[in-house]
Amino acid sequence: MTSYKVLDVNDDLPIRTKGKVHSGKVRSVYWLTDEDSARLIADKGYKVPQGTELAIMVISDRISAFDCIWQGENGLNGVPGKGIALNSVAAHWFSLFDNAGLAGNHIVDIPHPYVWIVRKASTVKVEAIARQYITGSMWRDYAKGVRNFCGIDLPEGLNANQKLDNVLITPSTKGIIEGVAEIPPVDDVNITRDNITNNLAVFNFNSVDDVSKYEQLLVEGFNVISAELSKLDQIFVDTKFEFGYVEDIDGSQNLIYIDEVGTPDSSRIWDGAAYRDGKIVENSKEGFRQLLISNVPDSDVLLNKDRMGEREQLAKDYILPESVMLEVSNTYVGIASKIIGNEITIPADPRQEVIDILDTDYGLIVK
Repeated sequence: MTSYKVLDVNDDLPIRTKGKVHSGKVRSVYWLTDEDSARLIADKGYKVPQGTELAIMVISDRISAFDCIWQGENGLNGVPGKGIALNSVAAHWFSLFDNAGLAGNHIVDIPHPYVWIVRKASTVKVEAIARQYITGSMWRDYAKGVRNFCGIDLPEGLNANQKLDNVLITPSTKGIIEGVAEIPPVDDVNITRDNITNNLAVFNFNSVDDVSKYEQLLVEGFNVISAELSKLDQIFVDTKFEFGYVEDIDGSQNLIYIDEVGTPDSSRIWDGAAYRDGKIVENSKEGFRQLLISNVPDSDVLLNKDRMGEREQLAKDYILPESVMLEVSNTYVGIASKIIGNEITIPADPRQEVIDILDTDYGLIVK
């Protein structure tokens, strides 16, 4: 067995909750009881209204790509240090957003590098995607002759991986949108600004002004991260943000950043020196995606949504060498350490550390 302990299962921690644990591909959310939420708001002095629902959000070291979870040999069912890398990077960017006077975010406390305490938000049903380079799926479609992306026309003559004149906003659906004729009822489908403004309630926006607000916050956040990464000779290629509404202490409804921002999971980050030399060196999950495409027996299974059943079976059966998982670990931990300006230390036993802190300092563990 490997000497690393990864936090691969993160939805069975003995945390006192209200209702079921919601587990995504990487994060699990434990909604706290009303009593625990109220107690923590009072005891810790969180700057949220009394009555705000709080949750413990635990990130795992699992790695997801092409909508599937992938595993390594020797029981290494996650990437060492990946969770702490993602959380540290997102918290770093959120802090810079605060310093720049942008919108707030959903984090109220960080008990442990694998854990956030977050406030409940009413989620906007838009995956807010910004791009400054033509690459990935956009390039593949452009090469096939597509020139309109999410209602935006691109000029002729662009090349793969070329920098665009402006940051493009190319939103897609978050979850399945039903009842809108021009939007197929499937998750993660490209949409236009008009789709959103013509169906505000469907996308959970309060007003057209708030659609403009999310676009402003997306571009402003993108530019903050891009400027900081450029100091490290790293290129911020594209990214996904998410937004939601919260009630603040003064009773106002505000649009804030939720989920994660600017992480190697939600963004493409390229090495600047390599790019100037005509090469693409990925410092994000895209490198792992390309590795899978190069190594699986039939890469069309990964790229063709009509073969999802085969893809899920492939992910269950395909065991990656431990050396690959550690190489991916080096990518995540390496770029995260650069961004936050400190070396990230991989915990010896992240699961037990999380339980101990949530017990001793927060009184949330069921005995």
